[in-house]
Amino acid sequence: MQVKQLITDMARAAREASRIVASAPLDQRNDALLSIRDEIKRGRDSILASNESDLEAARRLDLDEAFIDRLALNAPRLDSLEEGLQQVAMLPDPIGAIENLRKMPSGIEVGTMRVPLGVIGIIFESRPNVTVEAAALCLKAGNAVILRGGSEAIHSNKALGELIARGLANVGLPAASAQVVPVVDREAVGAMLTLPQYIDMVVPRGGKALIERVSEESRVPVLKHLDGICHVFIDRDADPEKAMAIAINAKTQRFGTCNTMETLLVAREQVAMLPRLVAAFHEHGVEVRGCPESRHCAPEIVISAEESDWSTEYLAPVLSVRVVADVGDAMAHIARYGSDHTESIVTENIQTAERFLREVDSSSVMHNASTRFADGFEYGLGAEIGISTDKLHARGPVGLEGLTSRKYIVKGDGHIRQ
Repeated sequence: MQVKQLITDMARAAREASRIVASAPLDQRNDALLSIRDEIKRGRDSILASNESDLEAARRLDLDEAFIDRLALNAPRLDSLEEGLQQVAMLPDPIGAIENLRKMPSGIEVGTMRVPLGVIGIIFESRPNVTVEAAALCLKAGNAVILRGGSEAIHSNKALGELIARGLANVGLPAASAQVVPVVDREAVGAMLTLPQYIDMVVPRGGKALIERVSEESRVPVLKHLDGICHVFIDRDADPEKAMAIAINAKTQRFGTCNTMETLLVAREQVAMLPRLVAAFHEHGVEVRGCPESRHCAPEIVISAEESDWSTEYLAPVLSVRVVADVGDAMAHIARYGSDHTESIVTENIQTAERFLREVDSSSVMHNASTRFADGFEYGLGAEIGISTDKLHARGPVGLEGLTSRKYIVKGDGHIRQ
């Protein structure tokens, strides 16, 4: 079967399934998530064996360690997937309730109801955990989902897809409610982007090239972010120990994620802590690229930063460091070079923190916390479909609410408009 026809058939089946999922009672949708959790628990050996096949192929291609880390599944990550499924099942129903019902002068009552979007297309690259997280959120919100993972994770995704289908069947929901595209042909992506009659929203999760392609080619609405150029600013009133802990965690807890710090900004009054801080990064294997002032503090470790470093998402053990005059200078740097993803200020000055939180225009802005918290699971969403830096429909980590729309509900009793 041609790829275009395969994707069209999958999308048509998803559209039909979406009507069933949208009308499924909350208990059935929750039972589906718990059933998928149980199938993953029982199928761990097959998941890990499939993932090892993908990892072996990645190593043969000599892909970098950050990529392999994103691709890898292990016992703790499967624990997290299972916990995420349970957490999503425990969340309130995001659809069906009538909100803000109010009586109008005409006598009618007007309110809104959250409703599913319909069919969601997820196009992602190396992280197979997205298969489960995205399916869970889409199903909970009453949507059907088509999951197109990257070729590097095809074995892992197919194994997870089979377990998801089994979990759905256990509770009487159609397998087409959550489908994994079984081919690696790039034509599958193009096909998904040209089916607005079946697919209501596309969410690309991966590198900049993928997201740019989807944004340029799609005839379906896209929810996206292009880069994760995240900043931590150490203010002149920062507690040095908090600053050390937050900066080290924001960069080194994981290198290959979009909420990892890529640029550290340090107030001039805090340069005395730079030698110790840079040494700590060096111990974690991080290459530090700095402005002349930061290089002066640790010339044996810090190499010269290029202009392009300030606007680069490394996704690797590389960090750019800049000394700035004050919070205003830091915010100006973020506005010029940032990607509207996540920024954090470390300070004990509440007024300075409030100014930063108010004026920095990113999807997540933090005070005295690591940027690594910009995550749907950490925000209590159970999991996330992705992170949006757009300002329409949804912004920041996108959970259940971002997978719904609103419709107006009007109640009358024979009312006619005069």
